[in-house]
Amino acid sequence: MDKNSVQNQPLVTHIYTADPSAHVFEGKLYIYPSHDLDHDGPDNDNGDQYKMEDYHILSMDDVDAPCIDNGEALHMKDIPWVSKQMWAPDAAYKNGTYYLFFPARDKDGIFRIGVATSKSPAGPFKAEPDYIPGSYSIDPAVLVDDDGRSYIYFGGLWGGQLEKWQTGSFVADAEGPTGNQPALGPIVAELSDDLLTFKSAPTEIKIVDEDGNLITAGDEERRYFEGPWMHKYNDNYYLSFSTGSTHNLVYAISKDPQGPFTFKGKILEPVIGWTTHHSIVQFKEKWYLFYHDSSLSGGVNHKRCVKFTELHYNEDGTIQLVKPY
Repeated sequence: MDKNSVQNQPLVTHIYTADPSAHVFEGKLYIYPSHDLDHDGPDNDNGDQYKMEDYHILSMDDVDAPCIDNGEALHMKDIPWVSKQMWAPDAAYKNGTYYLFFPARDKDGIFRIGVATSKSPAGPFKAEPDYIPGSYSIDPAVLVDDDGRSYIYFGGLWGGQLEKWQTGSFVADAEGPTGNQPALGPIVAELSDDLLTFKSAPTEIKIVDEDGNLITAGDEERRYFEGPWMHKYNDNYYLSFSTGSTHNLVYAISKDPQGPFTFKGKILEPVIGWTTHHSIVQFKEKWYLFYHDSSLSGGVNHKRCVKFTELHYNEDGTIQLVKPY
């Protein structure tokens, strides 16, 4: 076996889980995944197969300890504005409060981002009555920076509707750029001090190559698709994301949390199943990559399972490629 390949087992097998956002809270690992439902509905590029309705928060005392399912933390029936599809969430801690950020479709079928709060990292969480004003698309990821400022990153193509917001308003039949046109990047906004609203207007992050040229829409090995994650390592900001149709996890680096970011390379080779969605976290001096595949269901795209493996950096700050099998 290659030294960088892993044969990880699912963290839990009693439910299907995906899109893991991992954090260290109160000295433990907490994982905030989406919860795939078992069904036989259609599978398409609009993401109709992903029917998730609630969130279960997982926790581990250590990397070799059992993974605990802390039960249902939030359900769509308790959120007035949600119609369906509670997709990939993230969590943050500030001001003595834990925050759960989540995307879902509103009553018009448009994806928005909501926020819920709790005094415990395991929940249960109580959602705000409405979504974050001005929010759209999917895959929220939040960075509470060392200086106390907080940023939310979000956006996903196709089912995530990002290309429909290019004008600043929702255009139902809008299509994204193609070929040599600049690819759409993820969106960033600074959050208010209470993390409940945008402090600044959402703006697109620029992702460039080593020569400073914008990554193009036709460059499917490198262009942004969905699943942004932000972490810091040695004073650099690492934006990592899924390339979508080429099934890679890749990353780019900047000195500024709002970019622009310079593309660096792959983190994870393709896994079993269509989507790739991840998080990166430091725990007890080591770094870990949390991700998912569809191995638990034999390759069914909407029946996924969360896994993790140790992540290694090179001396120059680049990340060593993980081979999942």
